[in-house]
Amino acid sequence: MVRAAREFCHRLPSVPIDPEDLPEFDRVEQLADLMGIELVTVSLDEVVGRMPVKGNRQPFGLLHGGASAVLAETLGSTLAALHALPERFPVGLELSCTHHRSATSGFVTGVARPVHVGRSTSTSEIVISDEQGRRTCTARLTCVHRDSRP
Repeated sequence: MVRAAREFCHRLPSVPIDPEDLPEFDRVEQLADLMGIELVTVSLDEVVGRMPVKGNRQPFGLLHGGASAVLAETLGSTLAALHALPERFPVGLELSCTHHRSATSGFVTGVARPVHVGRSTSTSEIVISDEQGRRTCTARLTCVHRDSRP
């Protein structure tokens, strides 16, 4: 599957790519799948995804801060890939998260929007909210765009 995705990347048009042309990668044992993260909408302007709180809690019953970080990096990295592929390959360089309030049930939804898109780096802001629309986390992800796949 990875070989097929690599071959697919070589056939893609110049950057940025159409969200429909984002390659499918081997999803077996991927962290986003294990945590129940699903992409809702994908575009060059924003990537929206959601994740269940159930199964992603810390011992006190609250959504784990690390789970919010995984959601943020998943959405921000997807956004970076839309702008960098196929010529360059984005990898996370720095992630910061501010946790504003807890979530205890239902789903949280993250919205990643670009702050900066350059040739060698991109930065996105990811806002995560609970089902009542209350902000639970604000994250900022910077990706470096490598010349080759790691």
